[in-house]
Amino acid sequence: MVNSYRKISINNLELRVPKAPLHERIQLRIVPDQEAGISEVRFWHEGKLLGLQRVKNSDLNLVQF
Repeated sequence: MVNSYRKISINNLELRVPKAPLHERIQLRIVPDQEAGISEVRFWHEGKLLGLQRVKNSDLNLVQF
């Protein structure tokens, strides 16, 4: 859920979503790049792409399969 500062939190990592509606749930689509060690996090709301950010895989701290 987007907070009043237009930020979301994933595992204690805050990401800024400038175009997101306040206090709404948004969908995240994460595209990892294992070779580069970076993931692209895409923010979606009601079928519209709001933006994207690139973060280190280690910062996301997600389970790997």
